[in-house]
This record gives sequence, C-alpha cells and structure tokens, in this order.
Amino acid sequence: MKKFTVILLVLYSSIISAQSFDFNYDHYSVIVKDLDKVGSFYKNVLNLKEIPHPSAPTGFKWFVIQGNSQLHLIGKDSVAMQHSKSVHLCLATQKLDELIASLEEKEITYYDWPGKENSVTLRADGVRQIYLKDPENNWVEINNAAH
Repeated sequence: MKKFTVILLVLYSSIISAQSFDFNYDHYSVIVKDLDKVGSFYKNVLNLKEIPHPSAPTGFKWFVIQGNSQLHLIGKDSVAMQHSKSVHLCLATQKLDELIASLEEKEITYYDWPGKENSVTLRADGVRQIYLKDPENNWVEINNAAH
C-alpha cells in the first residue's frame, strides 16, 4: 500500500507541474470607434509610446506599456458601449503623484474605486489607486503597486 501511495504522489506531482505555465503578460486589446481620439489619449495623456502594427497600416494603434507588454486599440464602426469599472486596463507607476498632477493640469477627471471624483483609493495592502476613462469610457486603473 505504501508503494502505491508513493506512485500516486509521483503521478500527482507530475500532473501538477505539467499544468504550470511560465506566462508573460503580452497585451490588452480594446475595441474603439474613434481610433485617433482614443489613441491620442493613450499617447498624450498617459505618455505611452506608439508602435507600428506589424501588418496593417490602418484600423489599429499599438502602444508599448513596458518591455514587450502592449496595448492594442482596434478601430471598429460599431462598439458595444457597456463599461464596467471592474473591466479595466491597469498600469502601475511609482510616479502616481506626478501623474495625478498632470491629469489635474490637463483637467482630466479621475476617480477612486467608489466613484468620488479626483480622489485616490488606499487599498488594504497599502497600494494607492485611481481610475480614469479614455474618450470612449473604457476604464483604466493606475496604481503605485511595486513590481
């Protein structure tokens, strides 16, 4: 019986290790109607670097978030406009106060999690976070979590 238990443990551990994947974050895609207006927000407000789409000269705007992580905007004529704050792109920066000052200078409203304008949420783990909307009301969280 002891030998059988050891065999089961070995099989179980090999199954568990086979289910572990070494993922890296690649990209987040958002469908938008006004590609230029929304692209301008990510480029000029959040200062993301725009990069060329590898094969399509129109209909897309791609931005580097960090390293190989990207944001892909996809232009469509028809977009479902139901936006829940729970569905959002999240970016982390150690310069949250500087970003907030920049948003205020540009008169861009940001929110805390409950929805109070120009307020910051302090999470239980000590991370500060704000939420803002791009020109088509897609939510973006920005926090100061250390990575």
